[in-house]
Amino acid sequence: MATEVNDAVPTSLSHLVGQKPVIAQVMTAMDAAFEDGTRFEHSLLVGGAGLGKSQLASVIAQEMAADFHEVLGQSITSVADLNALLLSAKDKSVIHIDECHELDKSFQTTLYLALDKHAVFVNSRRLPQAIPIADFTLLLSTTDEYALLAPLRDRMKLTLRFEYYDANDLIQMVRHRCKGLDWPIDETILPRIAQRSRGIPRFALKLLQSCRRVCRSQGEHSITLAHWEHACHLEQIDDLGLGPLERQYLSILAEGPSRLNVISTILGLPTRTVGEVTEQFLIRSGLIDKDRSGMRQLTAKGLQHVRAN
Repeated sequence: MATEVNDAVPTSLSHLVGQKPVIAQVMTAMDAAFEDGTRFEHSLLVGGAGLGKSQLASVIAQEMAADFHEVLGQSITSVADLNALLLSAKDKSVIHIDECHELDKSFQTTLYLALDKHAVFVNSRRLPQAIPIADFTLLLSTTDEYALLAPLRDRMKLTLRFEYYDANDLIQMVRHRCKGLDWPIDETILPRIAQRSRGIPRFALKLLQSCRRVCRSQGEHSITLAHWEHACHLEQIDDLGLGPLERQYLSILAEGPSRLNVISTILGLPTRTVGEVTEQFLIRSGLIDKDRSGMRQLTAKGLQHVRAN
């Protein structure tokens, strides 16, 4: 019996839900590669966290029947690490560097030079020695494409831009995952999960896992509405999917407009964390806005939400 939500993941493009423009780009590039007998083209995968970039990278490798090497950008701490990764690949292998914006700028330079010269360079008795590398596919995933050096971005032939999911796609995705896992679920739960997932599949699947956890804790096998309601209580999320931190943020602004540094101090979090993480969905959902001076304030929708909760 499957116990984890990731025990059944898509293995082909036909299994993926949503991101139609991205899938169309990938299918076209894949068909061209098959016709020409070449590898898949180097690609930059851009979009918010949890939108499926890593999953697509894995699917591309499986569709191309290629070896797959995946690392996090921050795990590459030396040129030797990067060279070892590049030298481990075979022709048509797929190398996926997730969170590639975390790569040191000098490593980014080494990477695009390796792509240009089809070789890595090591010092041998103080003289650079070129070691040929295979003709592999490089996939770079990032939430911040402009943290990459322009020459490296320019060497990516495809730019695959991931968008937030709409409710219908999230419903379909969760339904498919439940079928793949053989988890019976009350269909009325699916739109509720979609509504609280912020347009992010990772959140939807996390909520599904939480529902299933509650279900099994009670010795049952079918996920019911009661399990869903208890899961939301345990996760402390409201009808928009906001947690305690976001609700506290809104309550601060309910007292009047405020600056980011003041809000961060009250929340006890770094300014960067609040600006880059906490605020993102609040702005995207139209609950808050910022004026030219950087003051944060509630919108009419945000004020209504605070009063309702």
